[in-house]
Amino acid sequence: MILIIFAFQYNSLIQKKNQVSNAFSTIDVILHKRNDLIPRLVTLAQIYMQFEQKTLIEISRLRSRATLKNLSDNSRVALEDQISIMLSKIIVIVEAYPELKTNEHFVQLQYSLSEVEEQLSAARRFYNSAITEYNNAVEMFPTNIIASWMKYQLKLQFQANLQARNNVNIEINHK
Repeated sequence: MILIIFAFQYNSLIQKKNQVSNAFSTIDVILHKRNDLIPRLVTLAQIYMQFEQKTLIEISRLRSRATLKNLSDNSRVALEDQISIMLSKIIVIVEAYPELKTNEHFVQLQYSLSEVEEQLSAARRFYNSAITEYNNAVEMFPTNIIASWMKYQLKLQFQANLQARNNVNIEINHK
């Protein structure tokens, strides 16, 4: 009987770990779509937004870092959150450039990016749900004993950081 309970708990932990991996893979696919859109958005925006180079350079730098293969899941989560913040800043800055807002290619990119961000939001909710189940299993008795034996550790959820929770600053400096 104890062996059956152990096997059930063990398999439950494996299932939860795999669910987290599956959820993160879903996010990864969507992030690749977003990362493909970012250079096109930045290139087009650079044509119009000579005064906003700092924001455009920062988003390109973050995108490059986020695509590194040796990043931990937690580091990747933090970088992707920063990219989301920078993308929202670009969209706000665009309001000061009417000719860019009406550019057909930019409008299409903005729509595509908005769609990808919606998909990403849904995938993050799914990921956070899977993480909650996994973390509960890692911390709760009796699965915590098996999780410790398997060297499973708690995982971080996607969360809005303090900067993302605040209103975006739309100060635009034209020189």
